[in-house]
Amino acid sequence: MLRLSKKADYALMAMKHLALRDDRGSSSAREIAGQYDIPIELLAKVLQRLVRGGLLASQQGTRGGYQLARAPSLISVADVIQAIDGPVTVTACSTDEGTCDQYEKCNVRDPLWRVRERILSALGECTIAELAADPPPTADLPKTAVLHSSF
Repeated sequence: MLRLSKKADYALMAMKHLALRDDRGSSSAREIAGQYDIPIELLAKVLQRLVRGGLLASQQGTRGGYQLARAPSLISVADVIQAIDGPVTVTACSTDEGTCDQYEKCNVRDPLWRVRERILSALGECTIAELAADPPPTADLPKTAVLHSSF
């Protein structure tokens, strides 16, 4: 099963938050953490990794905080995931080192590398701007309430 780490998930949530606020300046780690119920210490580490990865800019001071380092349309989901978790891998041998004991004899290595490249391509095509274009989730309303509210 392919699954994003919790840190990558939090990073994407923060990036979308910042993309939505882009015209209103920066946001603090505390503000973002509070809005999404993310532990502040963990989010602060995630945001610092994004700064080191060149995806966020940080400013100190009373009006400080974090903001996107470039336009949301120029930051891909793959950029964010790789800044947080490192290279995307599908199997243990998906790295360039080829450290798997079965590396020389493996008959699925090359097809799985192609799968990895397709996944990276898809993640690379999806941008933070696209994430920000999706409407926020609505409160959990019973489906009947939603259907009947338009009558």
